[in-house]
Amino acid sequence: MRLLSSRRRHPATRALLLALALSVMGVLYATVAPTPASNADGQSSTQVAEGEALYKVGCASCHGLNAEGTSQGPTLIGVGSASVDFQMGTGRMPATAPGAQIPTKPKTYSDEEIAAIGAYIDSLDIGVTVPKPSQYSLEKPVRSQFPDGHDGDTAYQESLDEYYRVVALGGELFRTNCSACHNYQGTGGALPEGKYAPSLEGVEGKHVWEAMRTGPQQMPVFSEDVISDEEAAAMIAYLNDIHGQRNNGGLTLGGYGPVGEGLWAWIIGIGGLCCFAVWITRKGVRAK
Repeated sequence: MRLLSSRRRHPATRALLLALALSVMGVLYATVAPTPASNADGQSSTQVAEGEALYKVGCASCHGLNAEGTSQGPTLIGVGSASVDFQMGTGRMPATAPGAQIPTKPKTYSDEEIAAIGAYIDSLDIGVTVPKPSQYSLEKPVRSQFPDGHDGDTAYQESLDEYYRVVALGGELFRTNCSACHNYQGTGGALPEGKYAPSLEGVEGKHVWEAMRTGPQQMPVFSEDVISDEEAAAMIAYLNDIHGQRNNGGLTLGGYGPVGEGLWAWIIGIGGLCCFAVWITRKGVRAK
């Protein structure tokens, strides 16, 4: 009996083994699992910390303390800094009041603060990041970029022709994919349930690219598999070109195309004929 009692385990042995197993699992998880800072896309820890502080003051009340989302706002985990840059860079966020659609307004935060909040959101999970200018910008060639002389004129004209060829391709892509909501000139249009497609006139190319990639509100997402960066840059160049054209006179009627033009033609044309017919019957010879 003494021999058996001497081999009994201490009452704390089971608890110590459990604690040791939990410690080993914790060390293994910390070694294998990626840390949040690894997803920050090279952003400094200082910028991420600054963004977290700004987020908790201005965004957490709607999107949750850890960006998990609430009944007032969706989760921001995985949306990426491009979505943050679009929403805050266009002034849509922070929203002043709930509604069918959040309108644009002057931005509340500076570019540096928006970039810091975007870095914090990127640190939570991988998403669409803010693009580089080469992803959305297509520069129009200027004569000063080419040497003087006939060869320079030829090279400039060829480069200009290529630029407008790409712009024409961008116009085709825009009319195919976007004109149903934004109109063929990008002047916007009405949508059901009080929503609308906003005008794209004066919108930065970066924000157009971000809207295509993130799909804000009712807009669908156009991934790079659907529209490449080169095609997106061509579409943005088309918008810049058509919005930069000089008005040579006449009423644009909002640039809404044949629907608006037909409406005014019906109102003025048919309405004028009706008025003229009434005038004739009142001033003409009446039967006795």
